[in-house]
Amino acid sequence: MNLLVVGCGKVGSKLASVLDKMGHDVCIVDRETENFERLDHDFSGYTVSGIPIDQDVLRRAGIENSDAVIAVTQDDNVNIMVSQLAREVFHVENVLTRIYDPERENVFSHFHLKTICPTNLTVSAVCASLERATDYRQIPFGHSNIAYATLPLPSELVGKSIGDVKAEPDTLLFGVLKADQQLVLACNTHAALEPGDQLIFAKQCD
Repeated sequence: MNLLVVGCGKVGSKLASVLDKMGHDVCIVDRETENFERLDHDFSGYTVSGIPIDQDVLRRAGIENSDAVIAVTQDDNVNIMVSQLAREVFHVENVLTRIYDPERENVFSHFHLKTICPTNLTVSAVCASLERATDYRQIPFGHSNIAYATLPLPSELVGKSIGDVKAEPDTLLFGVLKADQQLVLACNTHAALEPGDQLIFAKQCD
């Protein structure tokens, strides 16, 4: 996919580098040229310096041919403006916006902006940790969020198969993370469960 990342801070630079390694065509925009030094040394995508809310800058970055735009600058207002330009002016359907202020997240969801709020994600992660989940994350799908929680395999399930795992109501088993970090999807119902496995559950959280 052609992906446009706006903001080359810690998150933007890491995201662009990872997406580049995944084989996507990535362009990243930032007003400060020196911020591009944060990118991995083998980053093969494109960099464009300029004001992110300038339509000419966005055009130079290839927004008109982008499959998705991800706004992750350190300024909520800039992220929102970039997202609105992407949707309303350049008609990009897949736009994701990072919002620092949790009070704004619900507001902008009404404008059909897909948002990620680090504050809310951190709170959710801490709460999940207190509930003994070893990992927790939320991923937006459309106007909803899917929460994924990773839990240690109960001893009574060792030696049984994935099909024997029972999920809580409104929750489904997504897969099993093996001790060697290989993922086995839940559709492999006959796969054996072994010591060190972790169960990955998914649940719609809004």
